Amino acid sequence: MRSIEHPGPVHAERVQSIPTAVRKVELELPRGKSLLDSLTEAVAANGATSAVFSLHGGSLAPMAFFMPAESKSPEHAVYFSDRFEAVGAARLESGCITFGLRDGQSWLHCHAVWTESDGRRRCGHISPAESLVAEPIRLSAWLIAGANFVVSADAETNFSLFQPAAIPTPNIDTNALVVRVRPNEDLCTSLENVCMAHGIRNAQVRGGVGSLVGAAFDDGRTVEPFVTEVFIRQGHIAPGPDGSLRADVDISLVDHTGQMAEGRLRRGQNPVLVTFEIVLETTAGR
Repeated sequence: MRSIEHPGPVHAERVQSIPTAVRKVELELPRGKSLLDSLTEAVAANGATSAVFSLHGGSLAPMAFFMPAESKSPEHAVYFSDRFEAVGAARLESGCITFGLRDGQSWLHCHAVWTESDGRRRCGHISPAESLVAEPIRLSAWLIAGANFVVSADAETNFSLFQPAAIPTPNIDTNALVVRVRPNEDLCTSLENVCMAHGIRNAQVRGGVGSLVGAAFDDGRTVEPFVTEVFIRQGHIAPGPDGSLRADVDISLVDHTGQMAEGRLRRGQNPVLVTFEIVLETTAGR
């Protein structure tokens, strides 16, 4: 399995996880406001401060975005591109969002696939405060109680990243885990192991925003460029034929050459590049 060396000390805890409760709601963001402001209002109206989202349809115009990039400095192992702006309206196809707090204010991390007005299909990291809702966007939301995603300094990568933080919440019925996977840990086996550690036998992946060191798919395809932006299209963890847990995770990504790829990840061959933010919701059979 490939790996990457980050500038800071390797943290002892490779997968962060907090038991929590999630509640699903369906939302539609009206036109006219930024993606950040629209989601801030929607999350607050539903009594939460953190959530994960899967988005479907709608458009953003203008839409600013960033692409994965190699680092030009030893301060970071990888970095992100200069700012781009979509040609015309960006019609959203699919994507995931992690929503939480940065310096006490709402913030979000969004990777998505879209088609621009010139017909080009692209994938990348959407700049939430600069991108305005042009056509209503539909989202499935999983609102979190008992934990927040909070942007904080990460010494290992030298970035400020979303990390799980517990909120003392009495009398909540936990049905999920808020998870962050650190660099060089295989994504699939990390999810399997964290479920085993919490006694969970069946779970659905909710949200899922992060990066991988290239990619290896279970059909034999590989992505060699090592800097990527990734989101999870769907995923679940359940016992395999031998009774041990198996994570099946389908993703979309773009690498630092601008090429896109989609497919199911090969277990044991997909180390995280910088971070991966996920909610695991327990399902029948726990």
